[in-house]
Amino acid sequence: MPELPEITNLARQMDKQLRGKRIVGVEVRQEKVLNLSLQDFTALVLNKTIGPVTAKGKWVFMKLEPDAYFLLSLGMGGEVLHHEPGEALPDKYRLRFDFPDGSALSINFWWFGYAHAVLAGELAIHKMTAALGPSPLDPDFSYEKFGRLLEGKRGGLKAFLMDQKNVAGIGNVYIQSILFRAKLHPNRGIPTLTEDERRRLYEAIRGSLKEATDLGGLRYERDLFNQIGRWDLELRQGHPCPRCGTPIEKMKTGSTSSVVCPACQKMTANHRGRP
Repeated sequence: MPELPEITNLARQMDKQLRGKRIVGVEVRQEKVLNLSLQDFTALVLNKTIGPVTAKGKWVFMKLEPDAYFLLSLGMGGEVLHHEPGEALPDKYRLRFDFPDGSALSINFWWFGYAHAVLAGELAIHKMTAALGPSPLDPDFSYEKFGRLLEGKRGGLKAFLMDQKNVAGIGNVYIQSILFRAKLHPNRGIPTLTEDERRRLYEAIRGSLKEATDLGGLRYERDLFNQIGRWDLELRQGHPCPRCGTPIEKMKTGSTSSVVCPACQKMTANHRGRP
């Protein structure tokens, strides 16, 4: 499932490759991924010129000049691929945009995903993106801002960080490395964090996500040009901890599973806090 590093990298590539191109053809093979009827969706995107393409959390925001946005979420996974003129398109895709020079953009979802079009004036009320929290890679995501997000919060760290309304873009893959680098247990109670631990957590979030973004994301995720990333998982169940050598364990954390080092990410009764 692509998370913030993959989506950030994808948006940067799309911005560089597609900005200024006009959408002259639209094909939708699976209408359920849309937020509008096929007719309304096509009317909103057809003949629009692509403006800046940015990322927020797990969403790509493509400005369609002058007055609309194309919003894309790959859900549990998928591919967004650029095709040069004359290049064969993949057999499977859900959506395709064509451009005047003969190039194309194809979008496929492995399980579920969303391809939405909204008027610029209605972006603030788009239900799936309006409530997104800040992206950890934004320049203004300071330690002070992060501290205010944690203030007064209860419950465990993992659940808090994976809630897209709190922080946008962290999923079940990168949370493993973030908490390992911060030496914190996934179920650690937020109220029990010391100032030093908060600082470690903030730096682990920023450091892990920036490093993965710079490497193009995970090794099994593909970018706009069908190239895989170069970032690999740090923790694997049964393998030795890269820090202390203790075997990595897998455990249930709420509705998800986590891999942890039982020595580096200790959990005590005093760490649980109040739910």
